[in-house]
Amino acid sequence: MGSDSPRAAPIELALARTPDWAVPAPLGGDPTVPASGEVLLSVQHAVKEYPIRSGAFSRARGVVHAVSDVSFEVREGETFGLVGESGCGKTTIGRLIVALEHLTSGSIGFSGTELANVKASELRKVRRDLQLMFQDPYASLDPRMHVGTIIEEPLVIQKIGSRVKRRNRVLALLDEVGLPARSTELYPHEFSGGQRQRIGLARALALNPRLIVADEPVSALDVSIQAQILNLMRSLQDRHKLTYVVISHDLAVVKYVANTIGVMYLGKLVEVGPAETVYAHAAHPYTQGLIDTIPVPDPRLAKARRGHLVRGELPSAIDPPSGCRFRTRCPFAQELCAAKEPEMREFGAGHAAACHFPLQTAVAVPVGITTGSSAGFA
Repeated sequence: MGSDSPRAAPIELALARTPDWAVPAPLGGDPTVPASGEVLLSVQHAVKEYPIRSGAFSRARGVVHAVSDVSFEVREGETFGLVGESGCGKTTIGRLIVALEHLTSGSIGFSGTELANVKASELRKVRRDLQLMFQDPYASLDPRMHVGTIIEEPLVIQKIGSRVKRRNRVLALLDEVGLPARSTELYPHEFSGGQRQRIGLARALALNPRLIVADEPVSALDVSIQAQILNLMRSLQDRHKLTYVVISHDLAVVKYVANTIGVMYLGKLVEVGPAETVYAHAAHPYTQGLIDTIPVPDPRLAKARRGHLVRGELPSAIDPPSGCRFRTRCPFAQELCAAKEPEMREFGAGHAAACHFPLQTAVAVPVGITTGSSAGFA
């Protein structure tokens, strides 16, 4: 990922310039190598709709289609990257995975357990293995609490260890994420954005989880700090055998950390496949549009891309377009796109996309697999 690459983005340039000591050793967390573990997370036909209520009796006036028939699988030790514009439903997916939201229909299985069937009294135990890094680290940290108390809180809630053991655990976690021991006595506002994100990561690691959902973990940080946090996440993944679901609007960030990429548009999963394959041979026009928005250092190449960018605004999730939801912004849209929803088609090993007029040549048309049913390719 050097600066001579025609697709080198600022984040990639920063990662290339990161000092050797900050780059994790390749102990198995290389995102170019497909994960071979057992399926840890299985999302099947997930639907999440929010009713719009108004009037004196709060009658339902409509529905927000936040997530519509989305399916994918994440293997143990893998990093699954979920990418898309703001409002596409990717954060809702993350909240559904950690059971902060409840499905309208469909299922989410974690380590063989159907989360929808878990009783509230048992869900706390399940959440030891499921943790969330919030998009805004400052808003997710209680400003009235010392950082040591914030990191210790999950251990207190789960009734793990004595006070001394919890204190030692907090100090060990701070050391792992690169913060000094004196941080325990400071408040969140006394830290920079990158340091607050490290605190959020330490809190997520407190219970030794198996899966961490990282919602926009570096979106609010400077590019050079983004590189440090991403390298830290990869290093911790190798050390603790973690599985990540990384949610981001930046395809360059997702490509760096993820084994597999899923692209969402207006509640639908439109493309999924190995990170390198999706980035180099995108089959869906929307995926290619996201790639073309990544800044490049070559002015001529940047100018040539301008005519291929995705135009217009994201349609309303209250009344999504018929057929293919991307058709209102797609340069290749035809009448078929409005009349029929595209099925997921395979474009290579583990690579699938839902498009009537794809940018690549399909190798198969799986029967009965629609835009929301890509579990066979994840």
